[in-house]
Amino acid sequence: MNIMDFNVKKLAADAGTFLSRAVQFTEEKLGQAEKTELDAHLENLLSKAECTKIWTEKIMKQTEVLLQPNPNARIEEFVYEKLDRKAPSRINNPELLGQYMIDAGTEFGPGTAYGNALIKCGETQKRIGTADRELIQTSALNFLTPLRNFIEGDYRTIAKERKLLQNKRLDLDAAKTRLKKAKAAETKSSQLNSARLEGENTMVNLSYMLHFLHVKWLKIWAEEVTKSEQELRITQSEFDRQAEITRLLLEGISSTHAHHLRCLNDFVEAQMTYYAQCYQYMLDLQKQLGSFPSNYLSNNNQTSGTPVPYALSSAIGPGLASTGGLVITCPSNINDLKETSSNRKARVLYDYDAANSTELSLLADEVITVFSVVGMDSDWLMGERGNQKGKVPITYLELLN
Repeated sequence: MNIMDFNVKKLAADAGTFLSRAVQFTEEKLGQAEKTELDAHLENLLSKAECTKIWTEKIMKQTEVLLQPNPNARIEEFVYEKLDRKAPSRINNPELLGQYMIDAGTEFGPGTAYGNALIKCGETQKRIGTADRELIQTSALNFLTPLRNFIEGDYRTIAKERKLLQNKRLDLDAAKTRLKKAKAAETKSSQLNSARLEGENTMVNLSYMLHFLHVKWLKIWAEEVTKSEQELRITQSEFDRQAEITRLLLEGISSTHAHHLRCLNDFVEAQMTYYAQCYQYMLDLQKQLGSFPSNYLSNNNQTSGTPVPYALSSAIGPGLASTGGLVITCPSNINDLKETSSNRKARVLYDYDAANSTELSLLADEVITVFSVVGMDSDWLMGERGNQKGKVPITYLELLN
């Protein structure tokens, strides 16, 4: 019975507090009540936290789209994650394409040029699929998980404390309003007590009684002053304490940014590793395809190789981008030319825009004169067109007999 009484009293107190906050909030929106403003530093921290939350959610969701373009697969992974179960392994697109190529090559015949090429391409695609799977796993562990932990952990705590701060502020302002009303009632009560009424008739006596009751009612308000002042002190103390707790949590956002920066570096490194692996796989595939007879590789009287742009070679690094061993993009006659200082004619395979004044821009199918210069990088030759001269990438050239 006592427990039930306690629960009823607590429920009534909570309902009264909720009603008081609702009235205060409504009056603030209507401009009928004063509102305690937070200090500028705390407001800036709150704005920074909200901005961090919004952009973290956007980056996290778009990264998920980048790593897993299939929305149905993302939903399935989300459901398994919420069920705390491991999602079943599924074949990805490069692996599926690779398997189709291998099956087709097997049916066409591994001994045929086309069948053999399909099998080699399929094996490369499957290796790319494996690298893609490793990228997803690494990125999810080192990048997405920390972002998700912030949204579902740290920021959820911040939002909870921020809401509690808002409630404490409403309690403080409601206490201020009650104290203001109690003081006004006390002033009015003292004025009525000082007034004297004259006369003997019934109306005067009745009026006196009404005034007496009115004064007694107003004195009840006056008695609330002490109680309201005590309540104001309590609510002010609770508000200040909650503001300090919220401020300490919000100041941790800077540490969160530093942690997310480290995670971003891990994500970039994972992408760099993935693209470097894919590039190396394709270089190996080009070497394998370059071993086929030239009549199988020719297409519209063009060479079989696809040159590697210099910008990509520079980005990947000399270890992966070296063209010295590429049969299809660095023919032996170009290697022979680099060992001598003689001039040769060369046809341009692809358009090339010069990166600086030391290079020569090229147009596909034009014929220029090329020659080697001692000390020049192995991926370049000197090109000459009329009075124009500059460096040209060897992968864009085909020497003419």
